[in-house]
Amino acid sequence: MTGADLSAAERFAAAKVRNRSRNLELFRADLRFDLDPFQFAACDALDQGRSVLVAAPTGAGKTIVAEFAIWLAMRQPTAKVFYTTPMKALSNQKYAELVEVYGESEVGLLTGDTNVNPRARVVVMTTEVLRNMIYADSDLLDDLAWVVLDEVHYLADRFRGAVWEEVILHLPTEVRLVSLSATVSNAEEFGDWLQAVRGDTDVIVSEDRPVPLEQHVLVGSKMVDLFDSSGAAATNRVNPELLRMVGGASRSERHGGGHRGGRGRGGYHDRRGPRTEKLHRERIAHMLDERMLLPAIFFVFSRAGCDQGVRNVLRSGLSLTTVPERNEIRETAEYHCRTLPDEDLAVLGYWEFLEGLERGVAAHHAGMLPAFKEVVENLFQRKLLKVVFATETLALGVNMPARTVVLEKLEKFNGEARVPITPGEYTQLTGRAGRRGIDVEGHSVIQWTDGLDPQAVASLASRRTYPLNSSFKPTYNMAVNLIEQFGRQRTREVLETSFAQFQADRSVVDLARKVRSQQESLEGYREAMQCHLGDFTEYSTLRRELSDLERTNVPGGREASHGARQERQAAITAVRRQMQRHPCHACPDREAHARWAERWWKLKRVNDKLLQQIRSRTGAVATTFDRVTDVLLQLGYLVDAGNGEATVAAGGRRLQRIYGDRDLLVAECLEAGVWKDLTPAQLAAMAATIIYQPRRDDAPGTEHALPRGAFRPALDDTLTIWSRLDDIERDARLAGSVPPTPAMAVGMFRWASGSALDDVLRTLDLPAGDFVRWSKQVIDLLDQIRNAGDDDLAQTARRATDAVRRGIVAYAAV
Repeated sequence: MTGADLSAAERFAAAKVRNRSRNLELFRADLRFDLDPFQFAACDALDQGRSVLVAAPTGAGKTIVAEFAIWLAMRQPTAKVFYTTPMKALSNQKYAELVEVYGESEVGLLTGDTNVNPRARVVVMTTEVLRNMIYADSDLLDDLAWVVLDEVHYLADRFRGAVWEEVILHLPTEVRLVSLSATVSNAEEFGDWLQAVRGDTDVIVSEDRPVPLEQHVLVGSKMVDLFDSSGAAATNRVNPELLRMVGGASRSERHGGGHRGGRGRGGYHDRRGPRTEKLHRERIAHMLDERMLLPAIFFVFSRAGCDQGVRNVLRSGLSLTTVPERNEIRETAEYHCRTLPDEDLAVLGYWEFLEGLERGVAAHHAGMLPAFKEVVENLFQRKLLKVVFATETLALGVNMPARTVVLEKLEKFNGEARVPITPGEYTQLTGRAGRRGIDVEGHSVIQWTDGLDPQAVASLASRRTYPLNSSFKPTYNMAVNLIEQFGRQRTREVLETSFAQFQADRSVVDLARKVRSQQESLEGYREAMQCHLGDFTEYSTLRRELSDLERTNVPGGREASHGARQERQAAITAVRRQMQRHPCHACPDREAHARWAERWWKLKRVNDKLLQQIRSRTGAVATTFDRVTDVLLQLGYLVDAGNGEATVAAGGRRLQRIYGDRDLLVAECLEAGVWKDLTPAQLAAMAATIIYQPRRDDAPGTEHALPRGAFRPALDDTLTIWSRLDDIERDARLAGSVPPTPAMAVGMFRWASGSALDDVLRTLDLPAGDFVRWSKQVIDLLDQIRNAGDDDLAQTARRATDAVRRGIVAYAAV
């Protein structure tokens, strides 16, 4: 339709939109592509000065909305933007991207162990860094106009999610938020909360993948579509061919031509038919290569499985790269690893790693050295790597889209048991399939294992969304920081506005509706059991009491003594006499009344449970805050100021500078001075004891080799303080904590004392990547001790930090 075809009113409306969105039109003019409808709607809201929540699939282009917010800020004289991410790797990646656009002078990076140009107009940081800035009332918040919360669905993370809510609740009200989320099923609910606590917020939801996803199942060596490709595809009907193959086909058909995989690798006997053997990883890679479906990411839910996948390919002799590609790969790997000491390269498995890269294959998981992961990400983005075996952490935001995603299993270990992956996790994983601007379509391949239900797989694959649920809970550090800023009563009110309470209150509304409905039924049952001779509720209570006593007095039971059984029999006789003397016992309609009474009692039990749920959810966050505050008052971190208020004592100000799960334990140890005699290496070992959380499959620690001298009595004192705090918390009806473990102390002591990397890794039995990750957390805690401890301990903490930050740890902090 041309301008001439529009009515005067339509031309006026179009002109009004153009005039209102002049900034957006200028921004669009510089893009190489036009904006999708959801991108335009979100940017238009930003142009009007509103906050936005954008929920869209992985790879849909949500970050263009954040880029427009940055563009708007840079057109103003002094306005600043903070771009937050949940992971340091994402922060590093986003920092590099923004430096290319705006230059090093305008972009900063803050990730806890990296501090680059913090007073820049655009600063990229982890969300925890921003939370800490807010509590410290940092002057870096001056002139802050926009905050981007990338991957805001991390708010549901049970370990770190509370940080996102703290930021949202406590940022200055004039700061606008750009919240970017994966597609969640309750985006509107989350948006309603943002509107309630932040003001003008638009919710923009898109469920359209930018690159369509074709979903397949690999049965043996035959790949078939998961869904019917005929006219019924829109209804997500399972492909009839797949049903035939996994339901009753011959063994040769199901094996795809007689692949010789063994039972240990291939699956197990299924009651519904013969065994389906799984194709080896190198065979799948070769098949995908022949079908032009590379590059591919194989999601393997274990680190060992990822490393084994690379070894499988190397042993098979498969090579997926050309000679020029191999030369470029080698140059890139040597450049990224140039600062690693030569003596450490063999310890780190560099040469096997390089051989895999040159063949076009690599692993990607948290146990790898950060430098190696950087190489993998760089090469994959440049299309030089063809196959990556990765754990699910790769799906959480690192920019590594592939043409194909392979899922070896639809279940994973969650730390306690093997559980099916959720629709949300499936969406995150398959969201990596399809490179925008490169692929016409993305592909997901589920490797079939016996025992899978085709209908259940189809249901999993057809659900695109998952709920965003709050994991917020008040902490000791949070309490003292907020009470210092707002006072106790105002803090309580603020916490009652958290998303956790918002969701609890909404659930209470639904529960209350059920209670009202059931109470009507209870009244009906009560009327139906009325007896003209007496109170039938009283009579039915005696009947139930008699029934319960008879159930626990089964003849021949050996759980009680003869005397106890005699007592119970006497009680039965007494209740039976009471019942027989009751007026209602003589009623001719007694049994009819009793049937209604039984329904009344059953429904009352259900109703009472609902009422208990309502009581536990109403004010749940504020109740936890009250308990936390009571503990702090008991320990002297807060002082009762009367009228329900409290002030922060000297110890509380120390606690304000300590973050983490063991904030109170660290504060108590500093208060008691139990670490004051430690050497720098011993203090590093103590910090490792505080922060380390062993994996379930970790080897036993080396406690027998703990550092001598002042360390052992300091450790005993630390554990005594932990035990006392645990008792206090449990008495206050707060969840306790697991005791600190010195499992990493010996290795950290040796590292801080100058031992070689191979000695330390052998002592700890840890992958290099895990050692670096824990070392950075040790450095983070040492920095907090330096800021919160007395002068002598601060000096020790500074020297300990320098001792830990060396070799591969120093490289990882760059």
